[in-house]
Amino acid sequence: MHSTPSRRATATGALIAAAAILAASVQSGAAAADAPRSIAPKSQHGSSANPGKLPADLTPSARAELIKAADADKTSTGRSLGLGTQEDLVVRDVAQDRDGTTHTRYERTYAGLPVLGGDLIVETSKAGARQNITKASAAELKNLDTNATVTPAAAEQQALGLARAAGSDKAASDRAPRKVVWMGKGAPVLAYESVVGGLQHDGTPNELHVVTDARTGTKLYQWQGVENGTGNTMYSGQVTLGTAGSASSYTLTDTGRGSHKTYNLNGGNSGKGTLFSNTTDVWGNGTPQNKETAGADAHYGAALTWDYYKNVQGRTGIRGDGVGAYTRVHYGSAYQNAFWDDGCFCMTYGDGAGNTKPLTSIDIAAHEMTHGVTANTAGLQYSDESGGLNEATSDIMAAAVEFWANNAQDKGDYLVGEKIDLFGTGKPLRYMDKPSKDGSSKDAWYSGLGNLDVHYSSGPANHFFYLLSEGSGAKTINGVDYNSPTSDGLPVTGIGRDKATLIWYKALTTKFGTTTDYAGARTGTVAVAKALYGDTSPEVAAVENSWAAINVGPRSGGDTPPTGKVFENTADVSIPDNGAAVTSTVNVTGITGNAPTNLSVSVDISHTFRGDLVVDLVAPDGSVYNLKPFSSSDSADNVKATYTVNASSEVANGTWKLRVQDKASQDTGYINSFKLTFP
Repeated sequence: MHSTPSRRATATGALIAAAAILAASVQSGAAAADAPRSIAPKSQHGSSANPGKLPADLTPSARAELIKAADADKTSTGRSLGLGTQEDLVVRDVAQDRDGTTHTRYERTYAGLPVLGGDLIVETSKAGARQNITKASAAELKNLDTNATVTPAAAEQQALGLARAAGSDKAASDRAPRKVVWMGKGAPVLAYESVVGGLQHDGTPNELHVVTDARTGTKLYQWQGVENGTGNTMYSGQVTLGTAGSASSYTLTDTGRGSHKTYNLNGGNSGKGTLFSNTTDVWGNGTPQNKETAGADAHYGAALTWDYYKNVQGRTGIRGDGVGAYTRVHYGSAYQNAFWDDGCFCMTYGDGAGNTKPLTSIDIAAHEMTHGVTANTAGLQYSDESGGLNEATSDIMAAAVEFWANNAQDKGDYLVGEKIDLFGTGKPLRYMDKPSKDGSSKDAWYSGLGNLDVHYSSGPANHFFYLLSEGSGAKTINGVDYNSPTSDGLPVTGIGRDKATLIWYKALTTKFGTTTDYAGARTGTVAVAKALYGDTSPEVAAVENSWAAINVGPRSGGDTPPTGKVFENTADVSIPDNGAAVTSTVNVTGITGNAPTNLSVSVDISHTFRGDLVVDLVAPDGSVYNLKPFSSSDSADNVKATYTVNASSEVANGTWKLRVQDKASQDTGYINSFKLTFP
């Protein structure tokens, strides 16, 4: 068969007029793989980005050269970082800014064992000078005994039991348990990692990773390797597709985008299925009964996502290496989900209820492909708070792709799954402006957030992105009404979606690691905003205020200091290293009724590693309000911040306490002062 590269084909949508065809393809701005890329995203507020700090258009060959150079220098890099003689670096990925700053992502080994949660990012200038190091874990790795007392078989049985609870019928793990060092939580531990396959209860493939303590047999952690989401069947009208072929033989092979291929599983749940082929270059008819329709939708969504990452963020392909993934549609029977699997480097889509609602919309394609981008950059583990950030990243970038595509049949919005009636209610699956509207997601961070399913713990990060993009309060965008609240009752002014997306993507690729939590995400995005727009810019203030609005850290230091009746304790209180909690106390008197919705809590703590600290406000009746969570990735010094707390359920008068506990070793500090301001 003679192949014609980058051929443009037509996917027929139902009842679409010819005039609308041209308008849709022109408006989409994404039919051509070489569409122009904006140099500096525009927005309605604030400053222009520092052009030198924008992501570089890094070609696959240039990326490969940078990786090769980093690999050649990894031994000397490790020694210069102070790593021990038993530690070695493994180059995983590289990103570069336009000014030549290079961000090299490494994994580590110890005595030849993989170190899970030990990844780090080294930032160097164009001249080769080291500028910054971001570590997933601040724990020290040395003098670890690598002799196990638990057998690999015992670890495997534990993993199999957990997989069976999730629906797998596997009698053995997919690969023998491997000995690793676990650094995902606290001090390094010798462990086994087991991986079990099979299917989950709803038919989603299973790739359960279980980490077992190699000395005690205790389960330390688990996460899913198959990352799934859910969305809507969306006919995007009559659009152009990248295909290959000529005369009477065509296939859904997009030769202009890494040879991305789309396959028909035809109800199967394994293998690739059959590559879509046709005697004409017209695919589908706009109805779910025609198998090609879902293939056309998925193929189109993949093309839009490829073009967005290449033309807006400078990334050529999911791995940045110019190689296309592949897509499978018609998975299982009436399967109401879609998922990304890094093992096959592919996206997979079910046909939904009654096999009539395939989950192949633009936003779902972008969501699934972004799971691949995350897996090949930050590698956010699909569990706990990092799993929520992983899932939110897919929702965030999917919204960005959908707005950028500007398809007349699927205009951009801050809704997930808005076109498919998955639950029979006619409502979207998720709402970014107020995530709790779905009944399960959370609007703001709290200390137990990581215990939720990752699709619900993603809510606060989605909310952060919406607030940073559009701001709080009521507004209408592309015909959709939004009304976004804040956890502290104070307003947020947005900086525009382009800037918000740039900040999130750059943090994902240069600051986030495998175990980044919400506090670490705040630290990373603030650092990126400062690099792009300057330390005192309105963009940095907006990032800080958007995080504060979902209960992650304080409002911007540039805000007007709170005024009102003040109660303060300036006595120093030592904080024991990895010890019991200590308190600083103030006695509130002369306030009528309950505390306000905007109680100001000013904290001044000197400490050599703030990530070790958990800081709480304790009300007179013992109620606890978390101000700052523990975070191994929050590596700055000191806590000097003012927090806003809704304490309206508390009687104002009485003894209030600032409670601080150091949850890890090797760092010291003390409380300088604690102040409450009643406006």
